Order: sequence, then C-alpha cells, then structure tokens
Amino acid sequence: MSTVLYISAHPMQGEASYSTTVGNQFIQAYREANPNDEVIYLDLFQMDIPRIDAEVLTAWGKLGAGTAFDQLTASDQKKVSRLSGLVDQFVAADKYVFVNPVWNFSYPPVLKDYIDAICVAGKTFKYVAGVGPVGQLTDKKALHIQASGSVLSPGSAYADFEMSHRHLDTIMKFLGVPSFDAIFVEGMAAAADQAQAIKEKAVQEARTLALTF
Repeated sequence: MSTVLYISAHPMQGEASYSTTVGNQFIQAYREANPNDEVIYLDLFQMDIPRIDAEVLTAWGKLGAGTAFDQLTASDQKKVSRLSGLVDQFVAADKYVFVNPVWNFSYPPVLKDYIDAICVAGKTFKYVAGVGPVGQLTDKKALHIQASGSVLSPGSAYADFEMSHRHLDTIMKFLGVPSFDAIFVEGMAAAADQAQAIKEKAVQEARTLALTF
C-alpha cells in the first residue's frame, strides 16, 4: 500500500478552479485503480504552516546549540513541532501530487511556505563532504498539476517567464525525487472559447496518468 499526499495550493475548490477540477479527477481515477492506497488531502490555504521567521530560526539555533526542547518558549515549541510534523509526513509518504494555479508567473505563497517546511537538512536531503547536498527521497514519485490563463509550458513563447513548475521541478531534483510528471492546464484566458476543451483534454490526461502513477 502506498501513501499519496494531495497538496492543494488553490483557495477555491471544485469547478471554480481548473487545476482543482483536474486534480480531483486524477485522484478519483487513482483511487479507482489503487483502492488500497491512502490519499491524504492537504489544503495549504486551510493549514497551519509556520513561516520560517526570526522566531523559528532562533529556536533552531538554540536547539542546535544544545538547548532542550522543553526550554524553548511555548510559541517556539509550537512552531518547531509543527514544522517537524510537516516534513516527517512528507518523508513518510510515497507519492506527491501538487496542484496549483499560476499567479504572476509563480505559485501562491502558501506553496512556498510548504516547500520551505519540507526542505530540511538531515531529513529530505543531506550534505556530503566533497559532494554537497544530496537528496534523500530517491524512492518517491511526484506529479504537478498546474493551471494558467496563458500558455507557459516548456517550448511556449512565454516559457522563460514561468517560475512555478520550473522551481518545483528544481526542488524535486534537489530532494532526489526521480520521477516528476506534469499536467499543464493552460491557455484558457488566451483562448476563452476553447476553455472547456482545454479542461476536458487535461482531465483525460490526468485520468490516463492516474492508472500508472
């Protein structure tokens, strides 16, 4: 049995979101093909994801210097514990599905907070003398479902403007994830009359990919 983290970085749900619609269809097909797998839904807009601020950095510094966890302030303990829980959950999962819209050529800020929470030395990557950082998640699979009003996928005229998938792809490589697929739901604003067809094509792609993911 595998555990799948469905990581949603869209404030809207259901048919109000192209990326969420395609993501939901993917998960439905995946569950049909893998009824014994566990799917854990993470709604980043509704979750407590501590931002790495001065308080967190100071608390980590104290722990690294030998301060006992119970000697931290209650606020420090809460943030540090929550961040540890997020990365531990990520490491324990087998597969990841990231779902987001493109906002100003990147993803919503909650996804960056989540990425910062899961990129932890000693857990998702480690430093090797003479080599540098080495990803530890070499037995995982990931999928990125992304919607954008413009066409931003690799090979398009505006591909160099796109910072969302390219950054997430870099992060997955950094963490050692060997398989990272992508479904781009794009061009709805540029060709409004084709929006429904674009969505239906992406849904079919998602349902097909779900059978082998």
